Amino acid sequence: MGKDKPRRHSRPATQPSAKSAQATAGKSRYLCGKRILPEPISKATDIVHLIDGMDAYNGGRLRAACHLLRDKYSQADVTVGMSLAGALTPAGLGPSAIIPLMNHGFVDWVCATGANMYHDMHFAFNMPMHRGSHTVDDADLRAKGVTRIYDILFDYEDVLMETDRRLRRILLRPEFQKEMGTREFYHHLGKVLDEHEKSNGTGQVSVLAAAYRNGIPVFTSSPGDSTIGMNVAGLELLAEASGLRDRFKLKINPSIDVNDSTAIILNAKKYENGKTAVILVGGGSPKNFMLQTEPQIQEVLMIPEMGQDYDINVTDARPDTGGLSGAPPSEAASWGKIDPAKLEETVTAYLDVTVALPMMAAYAIQAASPKKLKRLYDRGDELHEKLIRSYLENNKEVEMLKKLIRKLGA
Repeated sequence: MGKDKPRRHSRPATQPSAKSAQATAGKSRYLCGKRILPEPISKATDIVHLIDGMDAYNGGRLRAACHLLRDKYSQADVTVGMSLAGALTPAGLGPSAIIPLMNHGFVDWVCATGANMYHDMHFAFNMPMHRGSHTVDDADLRAKGVTRIYDILFDYEDVLMETDRRLRRILLRPEFQKEMGTREFYHHLGKVLDEHEKSNGTGQVSVLAAAYRNGIPVFTSSPGDSTIGMNVAGLELLAEASGLRDRFKLKINPSIDVNDSTAIILNAKKYENGKTAVILVGGGSPKNFMLQTEPQIQEVLMIPEMGQDYDINVTDARPDTGGLSGAPPSEAASWGKIDPAKLEETVTAYLDVTVALPMMAAYAIQAASPKKLKRLYDRGDELHEKLIRSYLENNKEVEMLKKLIRKLGA
């Protein structure tokens, strides 16, 4: 008989260690996103499918911004503010993107540079802006009476100077002869521009005219920093020199704007139990003015609040230079501007706004139903009273401050 073969001992199945299981679970948390395998672009590809197929980098951030518009900004209880910085209206973004978003109910209030609102008037007056080149001889342009904004060209006399002439006549109308904020100022100006649109047969081309029709408040945080402010100052100088200060009474008071804009946010959050969102197009002063409404509520008025709920920021500014234009939502959360618990509902896309904004507008209009207009301008007095009531109820320094104010006249 042969020798017995040695018995093979079977090994028990290896059980995953606790460390291995933890690593697997941790890995799946990172690898749970949709697989990158977009459909080929074809003749049938529309803007929604095109953006839905953008998987990475700033294309991915644009997609995330569009999805936030579709899923969150589209809700009836969300009040949406839009800030506008950079030369956007001269580039035609008013009629192409901003006005369609307003009409779709996706913009409830606006803060823009005065320059954007000044150049917006050219369109209502039917004054042409032309495609051009950024490589032209600027000295020759000046000699020939042509003005340039990068690759936009327009006539100095027939557009720039004529807009100034018309603006001065508008500013001398009776409805402008009082102290007011830019919210009321732009409402009066928007009414005039709406009339010009209709008489010129241009269609809807002016942001201010659209804001007037839709009851959308528009603010400018630094009104003196624009040709509109320059013309107000020029007329004030003329009135002073002519002994007519009692006749020309227009004064732009920025404090009125701070309170009126803050009232919009407080009403949405405290009185209507809704949410607030911002679309920050570019950076600069309009971005800060829009976001400072929350610190004004929490820090100055001492009313309990947490910050904006949703944030979309489209900018070409870097965050590492310390400027507000490139500051991300996470930094804003440290100031109380953005709710720290809602940072996952924020998107920053580092893109040229002239590329991003039209695509965002097209996506929102095609992917989401129109929202009912909130017409916040029409509710200005109501919102102001609510702001005063909450301020007096919550601010612990009110009595002390009132005593100090009374002493001013003693």
